[in-house]
Amino acid sequence: MSALVHARTSSTPLPISRTRMRLVPAAPSLWRVLEPGGRVIGHLQEVAQAGGTRFRARRYSAAAHAFRDLGDFWSADDAVECLMFAR
Repeated sequence: MSALVHARTSSTPLPISRTRMRLVPAAPSLWRVLEPGGRVIGHLQEVAQAGGTRFRARRYSAAAHAFRDLGDFWSADDAVECLMFAR
């Protein structure tokens, strides 16, 4: 698995252009992904790797009482789309 998440200086990954989802900061390098109506569909986590920055799509599993990683992506758009389509 990848290295620890590094601190981020900007407020939101760029761009989130292909969806109507909103990102709300939850912690350093972590954002809640919200539908247009305000429902949280998961989290977007910035992860530092040797080749650059990746974005991890994460969803909470009520059955497991834990977050489940859905995948790591080179763009925030792709990670958000993963959260949308994995519902």
